Amino acid sequence: MNDTAMTPTLDRQPLQGEVMLECRGLTRIYREGPRDLTVLDELELSVRAGERVAVVGSSGSGKTTLLNLLGGLDRPSHGEVRIADQSLLAMGDADLGRFRNRHIGFVYQFHHLLAEFTALENAALPLIVRGQRKKTAEARALELLARVGMEGRADHKPGELSGGERQRVAIARALVTDPSLVLMDEPTGNLDQTTAASILALMDELADSAACAFVIVTHDPALAAHQDRVLRLDGGRLSPQSAQG
Repeated sequence: MNDTAMTPTLDRQPLQGEVMLECRGLTRIYREGPRDLTVLDELELSVRAGERVAVVGSSGSGKTTLLNLLGGLDRPSHGEVRIADQSLLAMGDADLGRFRNRHIGFVYQFHHLLAEFTALENAALPLIVRGQRKKTAEARALELLARVGMEGRADHKPGELSGGERQRVAIARALVTDPSLVLMDEPTGNLDQTTAASILALMDELADSAACAFVIVTHDPALAAHQDRVLRLDGGRLSPQSAQG
């Protein structure tokens, strides 16, 4: 059987309030010489469609490890990640790659746009990788660029854009596939205060209209305060925290 046919997909749009991300007993243990280092320890997390959750914690607390597991970029030692009611644990590498392309959007502190591609081409890339025709993919990408206020810069390459503009393109790229889950790693960490504020406003607007879950790792109190919940990662587990810390 062609393994493409086996790739899990949703046959409908998720509903606001529906559980979109669930972690059960999520554990990640690394071997360091003669001893084991437990970074995540039986972690539990549930995020609903339309909900924005900030994850804060000290450096080395495991935030990057958590994002990698949520995004299917790493495998847990124990436990399970479910996205759109599909278990990542049950997928082989090929199916996981296709699922990630279809259901998970990523936004990083450093935008990771391809320098030789225009803003439009960068935003369309996840759809082209999926196999959509370039014309169809770029039409959808242009819609997303318009939503983030970048339609007038669609033909510009990253080197011709400001830091805030590049991050807007990265956000458009993350949303172009209508993902079930958007993962953000310090999305305002490389921006000045004014630009960061504009990105915060944009994220608020997009989240209010998107039927996906957002998990945002940040050290920025202002960014955390904009989210529906703030969770602190400490000792390998998540616990509620007020946005004020």
